[in-house]
Amino acid sequence: MNFQELALAPALLQAVARCGYDSPTPIQARTIPLLLEGCDLIASAQTGTGKTAAFVLPALQRLLAHPQGARRRAGSPRVLVLAPTRELAQQVADQAVQYAHGSRVTTVCIYGGAPYPVQNRNLARPVDLLVATPGRLIDHLERGRVNLAEVEMLVLDEADRMLDLGFADAVDRIASATPSSRQTVLFSATFEAAIARLAGRLLRDPQRVDVGSTASSPLAIEQRVHFADSHAHKHRLLEHLLADTDMRQSIVFIATKRDAEALAQRLQDQGHAAAALHGDMNQRERTRTLQSLRRGGVRTLVATDVAARGIDVAGITHVINFDLPRQAGDYVHRIGRTGRAGASGIAVSLANHSERATLRSIERYTGVRMTPQVIPGLEPRRSHEPARSEPERRRPAAKPRWNKRRS
Repeated sequence: MNFQELALAPALLQAVARCGYDSPTPIQARTIPLLLEGCDLIASAQTGTGKTAAFVLPALQRLLAHPQGARRRAGSPRVLVLAPTRELAQQVADQAVQYAHGSRVTTVCIYGGAPYPVQNRNLARPVDLLVATPGRLIDHLERGRVNLAEVEMLVLDEADRMLDLGFADAVDRIASATPSSRQTVLFSATFEAAIARLAGRLLRDPQRVDVGSTASSPLAIEQRVHFADSHAHKHRLLEHLLADTDMRQSIVFIATKRDAEALAQRLQDQGHAAAALHGDMNQRERTRTLQSLRRGGVRTLVATDVAARGIDVAGITHVINFDLPRQAGDYVHRIGRTGRAGASGIAVSLANHSERATLRSIERYTGVRMTPQVIPGLEPRRSHEPARSEPERRRPAAKPRWNKRRS
């Protein structure tokens, strides 16, 4: 199949050609026709498979086919995309601008942690497509800078992550401010009870598209695990891994913001081009760090899970889990930062004794059994393999203990 078969507008066909897309990915091929028909949709796909284009292209087609011209009002979008994190919101907005290049479609992106004056100026002008994080959008709604009465299409990108971050009430409130006649699209990596309830509240007779198992990790990613006896042992393993010349760029995931800063500083002191990324950084710092990563100035990004979604950097060859994530689903999103768009990638997890149960839950979730690997000279002292029975080694029978009676 090619993009011409999807009945996209000539301007959008030219846009995808400029981007170098030869043919639609499976998620694009299955969702774009349904969205062009106006269906509500629940969809899932593995990360890095082009799902952003799967909803942005139909949204732009709607805007191009029925332009409002002089009727456009300030701060009144016709398409609203909700994203859980500022990084993902920026990614969606960047792609929308790229695909709409040369048209009169205006895209505005608003998210928390950024100055209000710039966003206020953008919302004071006509807006066709608005990409927003729920919390900041609620702020602008309360201040009267955004009016959602003209929304024709509502997209919830990574809805499961939005619920994990506690945005359920905000999503309901935002949806209630949009017309009931809108088209609603929901993308989620999982379809647990909370997602089913959300879909039941917001969608009408939705079509369901599931491209690949949502629990499976991307096939192009090689997964490895190294066991460590201690925190210091993990550091030695990490130093060995980062010395690999085949590792062009990497993301090292760690549990806390404080540890991210400490590890990034430690790597810098060792001569690595490293930087930290976490939730306590302001937007200017985060943007500068990501730009440096994209330009190659940062070779190793040390990040908390705030970076697990929304970062799309083609040069990431390795993901290293210095600390395993608490949720198995987050593991899939972490390692999805490599192997983007069909490229190969390597994911390495460093696990200590206390993380064995977490590792097993990840393996059950992904359906992938990770065989422990050993680096000569950095072998763990303790065995991490399950204990095996050895019938030939039996305990000697205990000698009977007799109670002696005294006469």
